[in-house]
Amino acid sequence: MKLTIDTDAKMLILEEDGKCRKVELYSREAFEIISHQWLKVGWNQKYTYTFTWMGRPIIQLPDDMFRIQEVIYQVKPDVIIETGVAHGGSLIYYATLCKTLEKGRVIGIDIEIRPHNREAIESHQLFPLITLIEGDSVSPSVVDQVKSMVKIDETVMVILDSCHTREHVLKELEAYHDLVTQGSYIVVNDGFMKYLYDVPRGKVEWKEDNPAEAVREFLERHPEFEVEQPEWLFNESELIENVTHWPDAYLRRK
Repeated sequence: MKLTIDTDAKMLILEEDGKCRKVELYSREAFEIISHQWLKVGWNQKYTYTFTWMGRPIIQLPDDMFRIQEVIYQVKPDVIIETGVAHGGSLIYYATLCKTLEKGRVIGIDIEIRPHNREAIESHQLFPLITLIEGDSVSPSVVDQVKSMVKIDETVMVILDSCHTREHVLKELEAYHDLVTQGSYIVVNDGFMKYLYDVPRGKVEWKEDNPAEAVREFLERHPEFEVEQPEWLFNESELIENVTHWPDAYLRRK
């Protein structure tokens, strides 16, 4: 596909498969097309590796973090379970929201929590709201440990951000979906991988092997969940779609 931005004519020109289409440059459709390509270029340039939250690298698209705080504010979970810890920035971010809401705690799971990251997380002022579990997120012992930490009457949200293969994400969905309470969400990160197979840092196999494929398979087996982009709490624009690395991420329990 070839994209041409003609600022003089105020048009976006798309050429693909021998066909040419023009879109008004300052339209919602043009914004969505340009944003999609911007996300691909930004991912390849490691744009998300330039942010911290309260001192810890967060490695997330700011748009996604703003959107998920809107969801957390509405759901007000008692427990947020996140698979994938890395530097701990996301855990600190979610703990910040819990402290602000005066409700909730965070459980972070990772197959390896490197000593320097553990030390930084455990010495952070928000660590009292965080529990770290080191181990394979889909191993029976880890899943049982997590489930033992959740009380029967608590509202639970699950965020999957560890290994992003279709197989692993599907196993995580099967392992943790029954913890998610009615009206809350499993949030499956990084489904945008399916669009990154043709960028320099991408891999061809990502076209099929990605979290979005796991979501599709999971929903076929679990009609009690549905993909639902949470409604924006404020919108004075014509836009309706998230600018996101997490397409089809929000699985709401009916």
